[in-house]
Amino acid sequence: MRILLATAFALGAGLMMTRVFKWLHFKCPDVTAFLIAGVLVGPYALGGLGLPGFGFASTADLSEVSVLSNVALGFIAFDIGNEFRLENLKKTGKTATVIGIVQAVVATLFVDAALIGLHFVLGDEVLPLPVAIVLGAIAAATAPAATLMVVRQYKAKGPLTDLLLPIVALDDAVGLVVFAVSFGVAQAMIGGTINAVSVILNPMLEIVCSLALGAIMGGILTWVEKLFFSNHNRLSMTISFVIMTIALSSLEIPLGGDAKISFSPLLVCMMLGTVLCNLCEYSEDIMSRSERWTAPLYAVFFVISGAQLDLTVFRYPSTILIGMVYILVRCLGKYMGAYWSSGWMGCSKIIRQHLGITLFPQAGVALGMIVSAQALGAQDGAIIRNIILFSVLIYELVGPLLTKQSLMKAGEITAPASEAAQRARFAPKAAK
Repeated sequence: MRILLATAFALGAGLMMTRVFKWLHFKCPDVTAFLIAGVLVGPYALGGLGLPGFGFASTADLSEVSVLSNVALGFIAFDIGNEFRLENLKKTGKTATVIGIVQAVVATLFVDAALIGLHFVLGDEVLPLPVAIVLGAIAAATAPAATLMVVRQYKAKGPLTDLLLPIVALDDAVGLVVFAVSFGVAQAMIGGTINAVSVILNPMLEIVCSLALGAIMGGILTWVEKLFFSNHNRLSMTISFVIMTIALSSLEIPLGGDAKISFSPLLVCMMLGTVLCNLCEYSEDIMSRSERWTAPLYAVFFVISGAQLDLTVFRYPSTILIGMVYILVRCLGKYMGAYWSSGWMGCSKIIRQHLGITLFPQAGVALGMIVSAQALGAQDGAIIRNIILFSVLIYELVGPLLTKQSLMKAGEITAPASEAAQRARFAPKAAK
């Protein structure tokens, strides 16, 4: 009961924080309000007081509601799959693929160069070389959740938005490959040998098998949807399939030696949504209904994400220094990579100027990579963890606001959501 009360309190706090922002005339996306509310109800603020139901008292409490975060990420990826309809891919598929790969690789190269240089300045004890290489790989990842929430809240629409969501989705696949290669190199520097299975085979198996599992589940769901004639029942079946797919994607199948088959929940659910949207005649109605159902789930996800941000990282000056270099150089890499590649693909000046800024947010995938990075050893793993936690705290609080401003400057957010709602509310009366 205590965890349920804490979750309910967290959701209420997140929603109330959006009202506080409005009263104070802060023009921030709801994502930022949810994250700040999460920090306040987390174990480093109200939760730490130990009052029953008033937030999460410890990381153990947060781990008990981690299933909600996993389900929310699955639905976020499922929603992004809607952007891969064939009619959209014919227009933006090639461009999104090129930009998605280039911006991720450029961000990695920029961060690698900066942190390797910082390694020679600070020394091996403060910033080991393997740590610098792994941090460069993590820099490739972008947060699809924050981006999708901003696009949804402000009903963003236009060429920039059409490119942004597929690129954010592709980031997961590109990030997995870049991280696997860099992590393999880092392990070789520590152990003296490169494991080709871990560097090449396993990440490729993860990507291929994730897409295959998502396609199979999407094909089955498309067939099952035909058995129902009620839109409510179709939505219920879709929800059950997404949750089932999330559960299946947690499986890991050993193949002998170091080889194994694992799955990326984001890639699997994204492929599930892609197949459903292209094969199922009811997909548009299902997606619109799903969007309304998942709103509170996403709010809980971001509040929990805020509660998980570790504020103790501010105790370490070296973490703040390295973290600031990581944040600034990664942003530069994302911006320049998107700017150069969008220019090569003949995109408009507006897209070239604003696309990179919308790719700044970083969270879920990067936090997942931290877990794998612990294999480098306790000390190196702790350095990576602290730096990424520090950067995620900054990115998640500032990134959604920058994304919103970029979309507004590109002319793809025509009015604040509140103003649009008010106009819609009073339009029928004016017509009468």
